[in-house]
Amino acid sequence: MEEQEFWEIVDSTREDAEGDPEDQADLLVDRLLGLDPEAVLDFSRHFESRYNRAYRWDLWGAAAVLLDGAGDDTFDFFRCWLIGQGREVLEGALHDPDSLAVHLDTFDEDVDGDGEELGYAADEAYEQLTGTVAPDLGLPPPPPEPEGTPLDMENDDALAAAYPKLWERFRG
Repeated sequence: MEEQEFWEIVDSTREDAEGDPEDQADLLVDRLLGLDPEAVLDFSRHFESRYNRAYRWDLWGAAAVLLDGAGDDTFDFFRCWLIGQGREVLEGALHDPDSLAVHLDTFDEDVDGDGEELGYAADEAYEQLTGTVAPDLGLPPPPPEPEGTPLDMENDDALAAAYPKLWERFRG
């Protein structure tokens, strides 16, 4: 599966789900069930590599602003959700996490920011197609710690200074 096809699947399922991450995950499983198992593994590789790439302190800080705090699991689910928002949003956030203030039309912390089910969609589809658990994807292991400089996620002044646009739009 080429990268373009990966993003087409992500975008079409998000649009069909009208932005609801749980509905998007269900639609993603349905869409992946129409592919052969190797294509599902390719999709999973694309997803996992972006998930690992987003393991950064600066994105964790942005998640903390948007979600009014973000522990380990919350940040994991946020990264899945971020991928589900599509290439433009993900790449924009990787380039400048504060740009999420511009890239997100709306953000409802009760619905948005939690893409846990998106992270399991390819595994679920693979298991349904083959009756077996997906094999190792052959990707490098995720880094043991997020990239970059740690932030004080408990310090509102530090978060407001690091993410002025996000803070003003979503917390101000």
